[in-house]
Amino acid sequence: MTRFRRTATAAAALAFTAAATAVLGFAGPASAHVTVNPKEAVQGGYARVAFRVPNESDTASTTKLEVTLPENAPVGSVSTMPVPGWTVATEKRKVDPPIEVHGSQLTEAISKITWTATGDAAVKPGQFQEFPVSMGPLPKVDSMVFKVLQTYSDGEISRWIDPPAPGAEEPEHPAPVLTLAAAAAPAGAPAPSAAAVSSPDDDDDDEGNGLAVGLGVAGLVAGLAGLVLGGLAFSRSRREPVAKS
Repeated sequence: MTRFRRTATAAAALAFTAAATAVLGFAGPASAHVTVNPKEAVQGGYARVAFRVPNESDTASTTKLEVTLPENAPVGSVSTMPVPGWTVATEKRKVDPPIEVHGSQLTEAISKITWTATGDAAVKPGQFQEFPVSMGPLPKVDSMVFKVLQTYSDGEISRWIDPPAPGAEEPEHPAPVLTLAAAAAPAGAPAPSAAAVSSPDDDDDDEGNGLAVGLGVAGLVAGLAGLVLGGLAFSRSRREPVAKS
C-alpha cells in the first residue's frame, strides 16, 4: 500500500512538472513577440507607429532589427525617428502603378528599414525598445503585415514573419499587423432651403398655388359658418310659440 502511494505521488509530480513546463515554455515566447503600436490606423491618412521589440534571450542582446514593408501596400512617405545609439538605413523598390502623394507621382517606395545598435545601445535581457516610424498616405487595404527579423548578439535570429490566418490561432512567429479602417465620410452640408433651390418660375407657381389654397380654405370656413348660423336660427324658430291672431 505504501509503495502504491509513493508511485502515485511520483506520477502526479511528474505530470505537474510536465504541465508547468508546457505552460511556461510556450506561453512566454508567444506573449513577447515584436508588435506595432498602435495596432490601428485610417486609410488615406498618416500615422505614427512604433515597432516594439522585447528581448527574449536570457544571455544575448538584440543588436539589429529589420522591418520589411508589405509589397501589396506601398507607402509614399516613410520617415524614422532617431533612436539613441542606433543607426538606421532604408532600401527602396520600384512601384507600378506609381503612388500619388500631394499631387506628385512616385515610382519608388521604401521597402525595408534596418536599425543597427552601436556601442552599448543593444536591447539587453529583460528590456525592450521602440522604433518609431511615420508613414502615409496609408493604402486602401484592410491591413499591413510587416515581416521582421530580430538579430541577437550571439548570432541567433528571430523571424517574426508569419501572417495571421482568419479564424486560426496565432502563429508561432507572428508578424506585426497594422489594421487599417476606412476613412469616415465627411459630414454633409446642411440641406438647402426651398427658396435657395427654386427658380423664379417655381416661385411664381408656389405663390399662385398658395393663393388658391388660401381662397379655398376661406370659402370652406365661410360655408361652415353659414351652416352653423342656419342651424341655430332653425332651432330658435322651433322653440318660439306662434303668435295667435
